[in-house]
Amino acid sequence: MCTVCGCGTASVEGEQPKEKHDHGHDHDHGHGHHHDHDHHHNHDDDHVHAHGGHAHAHTHEGAVDYGAGLAGVHVPGLSQERIVQIERDILGKNNSYADANRSAFARKGVLALNFVSSPGSGKTSLLVRAITDLKDKFSIAVIEGDQQTSNDAERIRATGVQALQVNTGKGCHLDAHMIGHALEKLDIADNSLLFIENVGNLVCPAAFDLGEAHKVVLLSTTEGEDKPAKYPDMFAAADLMILNKSDLLPHLDFDVGACLAHALRVNPRLQILVVSARTGEGLASFYAWISARAALARKE
Repeated sequence: MCTVCGCGTASVEGEQPKEKHDHGHDHDHGHGHHHDHDHHHNHDDDHVHAHGGHAHAHTHEGAVDYGAGLAGVHVPGLSQERIVQIERDILGKNNSYADANRSAFARKGVLALNFVSSPGSGKTSLLVRAITDLKDKFSIAVIEGDQQTSNDAERIRATGVQALQVNTGKGCHLDAHMIGHALEKLDIADNSLLFIENVGNLVCPAAFDLGEAHKVVLLSTTEGEDKPAKYPDMFAAADLMILNKSDLLPHLDFDVGACLAHALRVNPRLQILVVSARTGEGLASFYAWISARAALARKE
């Protein structure tokens, strides 16, 4: 759980960072937003960032389980009941924005995918490869989320598709309100793909619905195979897990079977693909997965 989320400092590329404000306006994608930005980022107030933690009744020897309470988290100075209320307020507001984004996608037949992972898993490399392979079949747009820089958006734009950078400042994830702003600046075609690359973080983005059709969680073979067990909320929230960097397996001590078992224990319905963004191994199955879901989203 974050004690400083910084949500009010996010900026869409080409804009100045927005501080806390209170005004209503209509978005071009068909819904109005009244932004009081009450994300509890006034640092003189109670401050909690909702990450969808689950309560756990067990502890391991020598460990302190701060997720054992009602709220699933521990924040010094705040009761469990207060934490739960703050989380409900934050997520309730986010979900209303997410619903509006989802409606906008549905009207245009857009398949929106939210790519989530820890830093360095290969999200951008995978997207660059996928866009290069799919751009003759689909119209594609990308929203890039990072705390700072437009490096990833520039890598995406080099493929010839439009990409918009959203810098979250101290924020640790994208939220639905940020996506709503980004949609105002992107010219997203009907029946197209929207790839959202979230901030590298295996905790915070799990709880925040952006209006996407699916969360796609990436894990790389250079990370521990127990990541799904250590960060279960993210893998529970995803529909597809991509195990990337399979080309490195001969050089690593990584147990693929144990990794997949951890993931399926957390989320039995999780679909899993083993791929290499560098060599292309397994990507045909990923593209087939995308095509099937794009057909379902298509506006006739």
